[in-house]
Amino acid sequence: MPAIVFTTMPATMPTTMPTTIPATIPTTADLQPTLTGNRVLIRPLLATDWDAMYRAASDPTIWAGHPASNRYQEPLFRSFFEAALASASAFALINRADGAIMGSSRYHGYDAALSEIEIGWSFLACEYWGGSYNLEIKTLLLSHAFKFVDCVVFWVGDANIRSQRAMEKIGGVRRAGIFTRSIGGVKSNNVVFEIRNPIANP
Repeated sequence: MPAIVFTTMPATMPTTMPTTIPATIPTTADLQPTLTGNRVLIRPLLATDWDAMYRAASDPTIWAGHPASNRYQEPLFRSFFEAALASASAFALINRADGAIMGSSRYHGYDAALSEIEIGWSFLACEYWGGSYNLEIKTLLLSHAFKFVDCVVFWVGDANIRSQRAMEKIGGVRRAGIFTRSIGGVKSNNVVFEIRNPIANP
């Protein structure tokens, strides 16, 4: 999977997945847009997505190595899903070929003063691993975020080697240190990757 390299805005998202740079910077941040790529539609998460989303998330393999390794269990995923709805910045990831829900992701912690936002709480059903789906999803979310921030960060569990490698493949730069935070009352150790807007950070 190639690193993300930002070029100019194409009319459509090509197979090779060059990413986009906004022509103008908006004065407000749209944290729940609808974004369309070649194979993926990213749209706001809906309460009616529950059944399909849980089917996508109920495989324990998805959560192996994740700080919340038992999130495949329905009560725990229900809490995750409800928090995502409440955030007003979470997405359903849709396979355009058949309309199936592939997973979810979320913007979090927008800080206008730091010009920074997080992309996280992300998962993909196992059948979409190992290809270019993750690259396309991250490209769409990054391209949109760079309309209003200079830096996007990704928190990854310190034991989640698969996700750390995925971040490295798309050009994420790891920040020094281990970072701890609590989600749902559970503390976890994380590493943080960042990807910077090359226009704002030449």
